[in-house]
Amino acid sequence: MKTIIQNIDFKSGLIGDLVRFTKKSKAEAYIVGGFVRDSLLGIDMTGLDIDIMVIGDAVEFAEGFAGSNKMNLSAVYKNFGTALLNIDNNKVEFASSRKESYSRDSRKPVVEFGTLDEDLSRRDFTINTLAISLSGSGEVIDKFGGIKDLKDKILKTPLEPDKTFFDDPLRILRAIRFASKLDFAIEENTFKAIADNKNRLKEDSVVSQERITTEFLKILESDKPSIGLNLLFLTGVMDIIFPEISNLGGIDQRKDYHHKDVFFHTLEVVDNISKVTDDVWLRFAALTHDIAKPRTKKFIPGTGWTFHGHEELGARMMKKIFDRMHLPLNKIDYVSKLIRLHLRPAALVNQDATDSAVRRLAAEAGEELVDLLKLCRADITSKNPDKVKKYLSNFALVEKRILEVQEKDNLRNFQSPVRGDEIMEICGIEPSKLVGILKTSIEEAILEGIIPNKYNAALEYLYKIKDDIIEEFGNK
Repeated sequence: MKTIIQNIDFKSGLIGDLVRFTKKSKAEAYIVGGFVRDSLLGIDMTGLDIDIMVIGDAVEFAEGFAGSNKMNLSAVYKNFGTALLNIDNNKVEFASSRKESYSRDSRKPVVEFGTLDEDLSRRDFTINTLAISLSGSGEVIDKFGGIKDLKDKILKTPLEPDKTFFDDPLRILRAIRFASKLDFAIEENTFKAIADNKNRLKEDSVVSQERITTEFLKILESDKPSIGLNLLFLTGVMDIIFPEISNLGGIDQRKDYHHKDVFFHTLEVVDNISKVTDDVWLRFAALTHDIAKPRTKKFIPGTGWTFHGHEELGARMMKKIFDRMHLPLNKIDYVSKLIRLHLRPAALVNQDATDSAVRRLAAEAGEELVDLLKLCRADITSKNPDKVKKYLSNFALVEKRILEVQEKDNLRNFQSPVRGDEIMEICGIEPSKLVGILKTSIEEAILEGIIPNKYNAALEYLYKIKDDIIEEFGNK
């Protein structure tokens, strides 16, 4: 039975131009891969990548197409037989059909010109082997059962999976990423081959850390990241690429607080926060918020397992993790702050929070307060929906209070309204610890509600306290 894609316009627009040029030049060219797959899945085609595979010289084809439409190619790589064209929010990549062979020590293949069948067979998964001829009627060419696998929501390789993942172990992470993004199951033999070849990801000469991290973050960007994160865990891949997360598995929590071990609790927190944000770094903070629990685990009779200090240790662990995973260093402070403070809002729910405690949290969280509250809300999990509903209701009251205090008292970028240089001038002192003591005294007075967070009030308070503090600490 023929499959014709209905949601691609082959007569107008960019695709129409490609069809007309292909027929006019009598070339053999095909749309292949993700564009065909996503068309069949009914995914919005705006701003997507389009891969054009040409039997023969793709660069010559691309240059001819660009010239005939008065456009300029964005890039040409003659040695690789590829060219790139950016147009109308789409990226069009032209590549010559090829066949590949691999050496043990590299995922970079030796490439030769190949036939249509050879080119399609080298692709990672059957759902990406689908093609449409640019000189045909729009019928999908399906050599490896990709259409059926799309309908069955199954991921499998067109060729023997063990060789597929051994040759290019980055495909291990791509398989899990596709499963997570599309909510597909991984076929049994493909799943086994992933687990069997996971150690290839340890070989730096084969896959760079940057490529591994890029795929991991794409998994975290899925609508429901727990699908991919759980697959990483079940296949043992998480042990290789992020062992600290893998170590959360099997870590029990207090029975009266969380209902799952730390790993599965973490998956739920990540899914919860992914419903309210696309920010991958806020999701990363959710993923790592309990990362130090295995290292702080202690059993107390009558209480159960405790994890005192895990928030502080978890924050300190981020530097080493960011370095190892080649994550952007400018995100360390943001993630570390959220981890360090993630218990504080919940603590205010469980006690009669004083104005001072609320003010201190609002000041310490600063610009990250809204994100911190999102993380804390996502961290509320339980099998008992009534318990969650009640706790969320109580949390909402505290949340409102914290946000109001931050806004009212101008605590978003909190520090003493009277700055250090002015303190030195007024008090007649040189740069020293004494300046910091005076500055901290003003800040403490604001946080305790003794004075408002206003310049004149802070200045007046400085004149009031300076002599006593200078007398007490001046010679220390």
